[in-house]
Amino acid sequence: MDGGNQSRVSEFLLLGISESPEDQRALFWTFLSMYLVTVVGNVLIVLAIGTDSRLHTPMYFFLANLSFTDLLFVTNTIPKMLVNLQSQNKAISYAGCLTQLYFLVSLVALDNLILATMAYDRYVAICHPLQYITAMSPGLCMLLLTLCWALSILYGLTHTLLMTRVTFCGSQKIHYIFCEMYVLLRLACSNTQLNHTVLIATGCFIFFTPLGFMTMSYVRIVRAILRIPSATGKYKAFSTCASHLAVVSLFYGTLGMVYLQPLHTYSMKDAVATVMYAVVTPMMNPFIYSLRNKDMHGALGKLFLGKAFQRFT
Repeated sequence: MDGGNQSRVSEFLLLGISESPEDQRALFWTFLSMYLVTVVGNVLIVLAIGTDSRLHTPMYFFLANLSFTDLLFVTNTIPKMLVNLQSQNKAISYAGCLTQLYFLVSLVALDNLILATMAYDRYVAICHPLQYITAMSPGLCMLLLTLCWALSILYGLTHTLLMTRVTFCGSQKIHYIFCEMYVLLRLACSNTQLNHTVLIATGCFIFFTPLGFMTMSYVRIVRAILRIPSATGKYKAFSTCASHLAVVSLFYGTLGMVYLQPLHTYSMKDAVATVMYAVVTPMMNPFIYSLRNKDMHGALGKLFLGKAFQRFT
């Protein structure tokens, strides 16, 4: 292959899910609606928790950070996708693609680590309620969150820097909605063995370790709930972690549909699963956490109606 074809690319073409004009118009309005719902929902969660002193607890502290992470996640991918759906120019610069990749990888890892931290919070609250206030002190919460951010930043930097070593040649067309790790590796014409090895090693640590930790936490939580004598007590204890369990299931379910498969089988059929974890999951999180949560209902009511709401409660 000639040297010109192996030179560093200056841009990629993000072709998206479909190249049909009719499909693109429908996708534009669908994704725009989902993006607006996601932004409004997560902003309301952050504002409600920040303005209501009753929600200044470890559980809601981590929930606010999860919502903030979801805001960053969708803003990293969807606006560019909306522009591409409305434009004839589908190009994204090489630097822009790697920047999008960095934030994508980092924020997915951060979401995962925050969910694991929230599982620990629920474990302490249900299994060791008398020690909860001292065990989940503000200092420890900040330390855990800082550790989550540090690990996710390091994880993102590692894979982004490794991607700069990859040589691309031939077609730079990405039949996807954003610059994604597997898709870029499939476009490579240089040896990507190191990328694959590091991806597997760090992926197992950053995803399967927290998943194992969450699984053990919930095994102990279920045991503790089963020991509660009254049905009302069981229901009340389970209701405090049901929302988190639903979000974890949605997160890992959609993520597993995309990534728990060999690289060579990765194709356009995974587009639906990608949309699920990249768009639907961040959109659903605010609904899941506020649907049957009376504290969140009260905080959102105060946020919208202020003192008028307090007079009716």
